[in-house]
Amino acid sequence: MSTHNKFRSFCGNVKIYAGTVSNIWYRYKRITRQLNRTFWNSESEYSHSLYVGSYGRDTDIHVSDIDMLFVLPYETYVQYNNHLGNGQSALLQAVKRSIQNTYNSYMRGDGQVVVVEFTDGIIFEIVPCFENKNGSFTYPNANDGGSWKVTNPKPEIAEIKRANDEWNGNLKRLCRMARAWKDTWNVPIGGLLLDTLCYNFLKGSDYKDKSYTYYDWMTRDFFKYLKNCNPEQSSWYAVGSNQLAYRKGPFEYKSLQCYNIALEAIEYESKENHYSANIRWRKIYGSKFPS
Repeated sequence: MSTHNKFRSFCGNVKIYAGTVSNIWYRYKRITRQLNRTFWNSESEYSHSLYVGSYGRDTDIHVSDIDMLFVLPYETYVQYNNHLGNGQSALLQAVKRSIQNTYNSYMRGDGQVVVVEFTDGIIFEIVPCFENKNGSFTYPNANDGGSWKVTNPKPEIAEIKRANDEWNGNLKRLCRMARAWKDTWNVPIGGLLLDTLCYNFLKGSDYKDKSYTYYDWMTRDFFKYLKNCNPEQSSWYAVGSNQLAYRKGPFEYKSLQCYNIALEAIEYESKENHYSANIRWRKIYGSKFPS
């Protein structure tokens, strides 16, 4: 199998199955409609909701955690901001009670989100929020007596999509490949930082708009980029939003190891020893890479 075909197959293997996407969409619409009934007196299955996180950026390879914002009326903010005691916790409980009218799955409030766990392993994390004039969102933090925090996911989603369209679909594919590596090597790195590093790398790469034929070299150079990151750097400006994406742990040494493995794989590819090359690609990316 050619380099082009094996990486194309790998990228297809790590995408979320279409049937699972339909199942997620069905639950998303039901949750949205129930919350709209409670807080907006509406039957809409679409209004006031937004996928965020890795799933919202379309860079995820798992369905275990689906992050979802639900925008509430400003009057609800006033109500819970003036609430005696922890208004943020009370707001999360109100959202939880609403969703329980539709789903009886295991639910809990978890500091900043309402968690709905389904028996098939899919977990929705619903963030009630209020939209600000600049397009960001204020959301409740029930920890430490209660406070409000701000997040700004729309520019992240928009810039990932724009760059991916401009770069021949390579950005989202690299983000998913990087997640396969993260899982295989147990790399302590969050999804937003991983997407940001993929974006920063591709922005200056000669391969950002090339075909799958160049994915072996793109892999090599991506790990070269990661291994050369400053291990003392604790945060990066996130793609699109310029919010801070924080380091969870070291990733440079594992990147160095995979850079060296990629060099070996490329050497075997040049000698048409595809079996040995594939062993090394699978060592980097795991079992979803073709054998």
